[in-house]
Amino acid sequence: MTAMNEEEEMQRAHHANSASGMAVDDECKLRFMELKAKRSHRFIVFKIEEKIQQVVVETLGEPQQSYDDFTASLPANECRYAVYDFDFTTDENVQKSKIFFVAWSPDTSKIRSKMLYASSRDRFRRELDGVQVELQATDPSEISLDIVKERAF
Repeated sequence: MTAMNEEEEMQRAHHANSASGMAVDDECKLRFMELKAKRSHRFIVFKIEEKIQQVVVETLGEPQQSYDDFTASLPANECRYAVYDFDFTTDENVQKSKIFFVAWSPDTSKIRSKMLYASSRDRFRRELDGVQVELQATDPSEISLDIVKERAF
């Protein structure tokens, strides 16, 4: 694929999405509220179901699951959105938590998928009231635990 064809493909994907708009399944908001208010999930992974033009819940992480479990739930070659409830202790020894929004867009994913997730991200992110930190990642090193800890403070 030449650079021009790639650019045209990205433009087409962008226009197709901005014209149709991406719906958000109510379950996404419901599960997010459970994570935020009741802390009944450690993380949630969301995917776009292209056939129905909707963002849906793909994976729910149990409260006792680790950050490694979270990163392992992100597919190596496909885009996803995710939220993670990160617990930490401040320098003053205070227990805190921050909700992270992750836009996962691996370099190896399809261009059309990258465009779809990129053009729908802000609208979807606005549906999740209570996210405190946003991360965008194209490979696992960009969402390492060290980076999350650094961004939490």
